[in-house]
Amino acid sequence: MRRGDLTTVWCVCASMLLFSLDVLGQEAPKTPWGDPDLQGTYTNKTITPLERPETLADKPFLSDEEVASQERARLDRNERLLYAAPQRTVAGGDVGGYNNFWLDGGTRPTNRTSLIFDPPNGRIPPLTEGGAERKAAHDASFPVDGPFDSWEDLELNDRCLVWSAGPPMLPSAYNNNFMILQAPGYVAIYVEMIHDTRIIPLDRRGQLSTDIRLWHGNAQGYWDGDTLVVRTTNLRRTEANAAAVGGDQVLLRAANGRTDDTITVTERFTRVDSETVHYEFTVEDPIQWTRAFSGEFPFVALSSNELLYEYACHEGNYSMDNILGGERMQEKAAASEGS
Repeated sequence: MRRGDLTTVWCVCASMLLFSLDVLGQEAPKTPWGDPDLQGTYTNKTITPLERPETLADKPFLSDEEVASQERARLDRNERLLYAAPQRTVAGGDVGGYNNFWLDGGTRPTNRTSLIFDPPNGRIPPLTEGGAERKAAHDASFPVDGPFDSWEDLELNDRCLVWSAGPPMLPSAYNNNFMILQAPGYVAIYVEMIHDTRIIPLDRRGQLSTDIRLWHGNAQGYWDGDTLVVRTTNLRRTEANAAAVGGDQVLLRAANGRTDDTITVTERFTRVDSETVHYEFTVEDPIQWTRAFSGEFPFVALSSNELLYEYACHEGNYSMDNILGGERMQEKAAASEGS
């Protein structure tokens, strides 16, 4: 897909997010067994932030000129960083993360100033009193700089278990591609990041016991006209994976090792045209937040020559070994000083 074509798709999707093919007088494509056909390979990358910047509190939408300006600024930034002089570190210093060459978070915003559209201020609602206490306890128990007594103190993305498959399926810094596959009675979403696969049954099977927790939760799907609705409960939570489940800060604030997990994530997938699926999500948890919140953004089809490749997370991944090894060295140094 040429960049101009992709820009056109984004503009159409941004200005017509709430219109399905039926509304436009077109018949939605169907699978051979009669379900609406959402299949394809897509990307959800966008530079639109999850939450609206406070400086834009009363501005839910961008003009076409502002969209073009933000895209131009991001393209110029990428060009500048591509030829920037490398920054070196010294032994024992902060090695930093990936440089911009490895990042692929997109260059274009939607026409919204935030992915969240409800509440109207475009921001995640405040935590409840209990939610704030749990978050403070988690932050105190698991500081970013350790200690790391074992691999279980590391987040799930460090351990190559789960990352951004959701729910909700929020954009990440890179590897924002995925494939939707369908079979009679099922929808599968294969995600490039850590090659996660969400399998969604459509037979309205019974709800799992609350004692059973899954990394991606217990998904129950059904069709509402041409829209696939997926309701997910039973999301697994541990102290160490609080920042990883859900792939973003949305569910970070609801983790913290709880056993009274009341989070429900409802997603809606609607084909807008041959190149676009409109994605909407709602997160509800009355124990954690003062109200529910919702967001939306487009899934844009990749061109036919853009493929998903295996994300071999552990191959050449020295991070976990180095983190744990560094912790053991610090322990030995502290023991030597005390002897």
